[in-house]
Amino acid sequence: MLILSLIGFSDSSYLTFKHYQGEIPPCSILEGCEVVTTSEYSIVGGVPVALLGALFYLSVFLFTFLYFDSQNPKFLVLAALLTPFGFIASVLFVYIQLFVLGAICVYCMGSAVTSTLLFVGGLLILKRMSWTLEQLDN
Repeated sequence: MLILSLIGFSDSSYLTFKHYQGEIPPCSILEGCEVVTTSEYSIVGGVPVALLGALFYLSVFLFTFLYFDSQNPKFLVLAALLTPFGFIASVLFVYIQLFVLGAICVYCMGSAVTSTLLFVGGLLILKRMSWTLEQLDN
């Protein structure tokens, strides 16, 4: 989770940086980054989606780091509980890329893969630890 969230944070931070620079990230494998990163769907409430993604990945990273630092399982559970949000957002944005915009951004797809892997890891962590939201209060 630590490595995956760092990869996702790097990817999203790069897209955020490019957004605020007013530049379009280069797409060497597939063409479509320009369509996706400049579409109306790339901003939510005036905030770039990439920035929201960076904050998501940073949160997962910090909770996972705190778990390794303190060995307190509550931090790992919190990180795992965040992962469905990234996964749901990724499913939505992949749908928009494929069926609404008809264009693919490789950076966005990389983020979708990363958030999906984090989600699977989060499910495995929650299953293994047998934690529920009620147990966080203890």
